[in-house]
Amino acid sequence: MFEFLVRKSTSYKDDLLSGLTVALALVPEAVAFSFVAGVDPLVGLYAAFMVGLITAAIGGRPGMISGATGALAVVMVDLVAEHGIEYLFATVVLMGIIQVGAGVLRLGKFIRLIPHPVMLGFVNGLAIIIFLAQLNQFKIADAGGVMQWMSGSSLYLMLGLVLLTMAVIYFLPKVTMAFPSALAAILVVTALVHGLNLDTKTVGDLASVAGGLPSFHIPMVSPGWDSFMIILPYAVILAAIGLIESLMTLTLIDEVTETRGRGNKECIGQGVANVVTGFFGGMGGCAMIGQSIININSGGRGRLSGITAALSLLCFIVFASSLIEMIPVAALIGVMFMVVIGTFAWSSLRILHKIPLTDALVLVLVSAVTVFTDLAIAVAVGVIVSALVFAWQNARRIYSDISTDEEGTKTYRLNGPLFFGSVRSFHDQFTPSEDPDEVVIDFRGSRVCDHSGLEAVSSLTERYLSQGKKLRLKHLSAECRSLLDNAGSMIEVNVIEDPRYRVAVDELA
Repeated sequence: MFEFLVRKSTSYKDDLLSGLTVALALVPEAVAFSFVAGVDPLVGLYAAFMVGLITAAIGGRPGMISGATGALAVVMVDLVAEHGIEYLFATVVLMGIIQVGAGVLRLGKFIRLIPHPVMLGFVNGLAIIIFLAQLNQFKIADAGGVMQWMSGSSLYLMLGLVLLTMAVIYFLPKVTMAFPSALAAILVVTALVHGLNLDTKTVGDLASVAGGLPSFHIPMVSPGWDSFMIILPYAVILAAIGLIESLMTLTLIDEVTETRGRGNKECIGQGVANVVTGFFGGMGGCAMIGQSIININSGGRGRLSGITAALSLLCFIVFASSLIEMIPVAALIGVMFMVVIGTFAWSSLRILHKIPLTDALVLVLVSAVTVFTDLAIAVAVGVIVSALVFAWQNARRIYSDISTDEEGTKTYRLNGPLFFGSVRSFHDQFTPSEDPDEVVIDFRGSRVCDHSGLEAVSSLTERYLSQGKKLRLKHLSAECRSLLDNAGSMIEVNVIEDPRYRVAVDELA
């Protein structure tokens, strides 16, 4: 995926121009997400500036763009409606503190636990969300203020400008890579609309983007435990969504650029950015996959691209709002449609019938849940379903090879993991009433993975003891021995140490 319009090299010029391109695309997105959250457009624009600037400067993924996002906005709207915008600012501050804590505790590594089908589902779901969000721009308000779909000449003009934008983005790189195709498309369509005086919707029709510099502001919330308990659940949810979306976007950008970002550093960067944003009147944010792909496709690789995007956005707000408000919405829709094409993992459609059925179902499930709920729930559902499938498949893989030596000792050579899912199959391997007086379980090909496995060994021991027989274990890994040591008197067994079996434990490493 992401093979579409991707450059492999970078330069300061590419970073500057791609940052400018991203800034133009950030304006309508930030305004739209502000409306979703129920706040003034400047609250979203300030968040896009501050979060984008700080994460670009100190985050763990150069070239990744952060700002106000829809995934966070849909959670914020209830808080704003019920308690007001000051509680939102306080929540964003606490959200940032939680994210910094996650980075300090090095929790970013757990992004590795997300299976590839979940990642594909995440990508496809976000591509669909980006596409659906653009469709709202094809609506206009009638005389009564009710939003209606465009029709007639206005619709055809909008579609024509969108297609022209997409054509420029697609064909310009085939001619030259000296100028970002997305920025060129925006400039061409804007010049065409105003040169021919075409009647089509512009950014200024959405909302005014004029404003001053953000100022320091301590959130005005009632001090006390009650206020803390109001903002805590929202802060935890927002922090989780922000980190998941940021770390998964980081992973995708890693794949595109064939480099590696630092997840824990990104957690800290996002957290610091949100703490600052909450004190300067912003709605908070996280990584934005759409704008990140625009940046990568335009040649942006270094931190300068993100810094340029943030500072350009601030300049638009303070000095050039009238120029930005002239940009046709159709041009920005065309840019985002190309992002959708580049983001969607089209290869996943070709491999659906080739991969295991469970993986295909997880891919489709995550895509659907991402579209209809939110990213955090979708990823959680995908990971849980994948984990359950993995546990079920491994539960059926435990078996034993049985032999009896000249002295009459019966040995079970166990194969497969012993954990909660395989306990039943583990017990079915043994016949205490029919076995000789001494039995050995060889764990060379197995591992005791959890408490359920320990309990299974303990229970089996009791079964043999009740028959007046002795059970011994050997070839336990360091992890297994550690579990058995921690179990103490729960397991009454004689662990045979094989003198030829060496394991380096943490204490020696």
